[in-house]
Amino acid sequence: FESVANAIKQTNLLITGGSIKTDTEEYLIRANNRKYYADELHNLVVRADGSGNIIRLGDIADVKDKWSETPDRIFYNGKIAANISISNTNNEDMLTAAEQVRAYIKNFNNQNENLKINIANDLSITLLQRTALLLENIFYGVLLVLLFLALFLNVRLAFWVAAGLPIAFLGMFIFTSQLGVTINVFSLFGMIIVIGILVDDGIVIGENIYDHYKKGKSPVQSAIDGTMEVLPPIISAILTTIIAFSTFYFLDGRMGDMFSEVSTVVILTLLVSLIEALIILPAHIAHSKALSEKKEHTKKSKLDYYFKKINKQADKLLLYIRDRLYAPYLKFILKNKILGFAIPLSFLIISFGMLGGGIVKTSFFPSIASDRVGIILNMPQGTNELITDSIASIIEDAVWLVNNDFTKKQTGNQSVIENIIKRIGPGTSKATLTVNMLPGENRDFSSQEITNAIRNKVGKVNGVENLIFGSGGNFAGSPVSVSLLGNNIQELKEAKKELKKQMVANPLLKDVADNDPAGIKEINIKLKENGLLLGLNLQSVMTQVRSGFFGIQTQRLQRGQDEIKIWVRYTKEDRSSINNLDAMWIITPLGIRVPFSEIASYEIIRGEVAINHLNGRREIQVFADLISNKESPTDILANIQEEIVPEILSKYPSVSVSYEGQNREAQKTKDSLGKVGFVILMLIYVVIAFTFRSYSQPLLLLFM
Repeated sequence: FESVANAIKQTNLLITGGSIKTDTEEYLIRANNRKYYADELHNLVVRADGSGNIIRLGDIADVKDKWSETPDRIFYNGKIAANISISNTNNEDMLTAAEQVRAYIKNFNNQNENLKINIANDLSITLLQRTALLLENIFYGVLLVLLFLALFLNVRLAFWVAAGLPIAFLGMFIFTSQLGVTINVFSLFGMIIVIGILVDDGIVIGENIYDHYKKGKSPVQSAIDGTMEVLPPIISAILTTIIAFSTFYFLDGRMGDMFSEVSTVVILTLLVSLIEALIILPAHIAHSKALSEKKEHTKKSKLDYYFKKINKQADKLLLYIRDRLYAPYLKFILKNKILGFAIPLSFLIISFGMLGGGIVKTSFFPSIASDRVGIILNMPQGTNELITDSIASIIEDAVWLVNNDFTKKQTGNQSVIENIIKRIGPGTSKATLTVNMLPGENRDFSSQEITNAIRNKVGKVNGVENLIFGSGGNFAGSPVSVSLLGNNIQELKEAKKELKKQMVANPLLKDVADNDPAGIKEINIKLKENGLLLGLNLQSVMTQVRSGFFGIQTQRLQRGQDEIKIWVRYTKEDRSSINNLDAMWIITPLGIRVPFSEIASYEIIRGEVAINHLNGRREIQVFADLISNKESPTDILANIQEEIVPEILSKYPSVSVSYEGQNREAQKTKDSLGKVGFVILMLIYVVIAFTFRSYSQPLLLLFM
């Protein structure tokens, strides 16, 4: 092998040898004997002697152009495919880029019949949906503000209050662009949250200005007095909200990283809204017709006439609610202070009791609904790729059968599953299926229902390492994840088996797996005394075995857009059986050829495919998903911690336990919240205390 590899290295060359400069011109010395295709390498000379004997590469070897033997293939709805991922940079607009890609795909498909491009997943759709939701909320928010203010005040006043909503957002966009915040799912989420808060201060200020105007003041004076009167509570309300949302900046873990952008959007929008409500809104109201009374002889418009009647009826309703419903209860509570204090306290105790009793389930990181099902198949290491492919194909067929069942129930008999992407690899023992479904807005069934149906249709598959059906995004890791730690490998593996058995038996858990799969079978070679007597050693034997079965990479070439590797080794047929190893000829230092079986022995054992450490100790992690989103991972983990783990630890004293996944992330968040939470509450208390000019009233407001 080495002589053939060296011959290729020394002959298949593209090399320069300097230059020759004459009086008239310069010549570059070059040897260009580089071959890029298998058929061009057939005539490459491996050895020649003075007698005229020439051995060429094609005489002693099969020279072929082949793909890599490590499978990594993708199928789209059963057809061979190539996957192309397109991402935009931070300076590019995602929606524009997505639209350009869709236009290119449409044009490409029109021009080509044998080759088609299909969009398997488009994240811009999620952004468009969130944007549409935001615009819808803004529309209904403005409409409701106009409606309710017009019921009790007047239409023009309602218009100026509602105008504060788009002004606040436009002002926020000015500042976020300077801070590098883009329009994405999280920033849009922040905008959706803040919509419900924005108009509160505008309503209070607008109504108070109108009330002062009704008392006979001029429009300008009404605007000044009405605004100044509610200035402290308005500023206090906005400041306390800003302080509360600033908590995300100080949280550790993924929650702090991701939701800090939400806080930025909310805080900036509230600040702009505050400026608009305190300065711009009073000026608009004071100099508009909202506070101008029409003279008696002036003909009123039909709109004013109808809203005047509506205002009277709304005032009657409001007075009825105030005097007949609210006032009696308020008087009763004020007369019976102890009872008034006991009622909310009782509700608080009941709430804690429902949490402690398990009536109300707790989940720190709830599962996020998805429009796709991710199926992961892991076979034992070393499994032939054909076996892995066959099982993946069986699962794919089951998915299409489930699709037929759900399509019959779907509105309009629309196919619930849009496409399936099957991937074999990387490696021979791994396969994944990505099932893309109809968007949730158009689908009559949850992703979890479809996932459970697929799991039931597939049934139990024998011989797999693990088979996981994922129907959503588990934020911050697996809901239930237990790490076993220790340096006694035998006890660690036994503890893993017992824990896994208990978790599989739990009806609330599914997809129980671990990060310690059985390793590939290894042929462990040992040298016999015969080999030593022939002058061989383990290194020389393994070098020859490696050259034949793994191969020698002689060159890496660039052929167009492809990277080509030239390997020298046995053909695939001569590497397909253990008998090939037994029959291999080993060359001794004296040039004598002896069978491998004469000079070496071997044993077949399972090796380690993954070794994990946590805090300097060997770790095996067992993790699982919830069978239903309604279940509480906190309760399940507590049950494992109290009922299962103590018994395992008593059997295997060298093993210790750490709770990972969502529990670790939740603990990081709780720890950081414990540090900053008290400071945040104190700041809110200080703001309210300044507003109320009292030390006790803010406590009632905070805890009641």
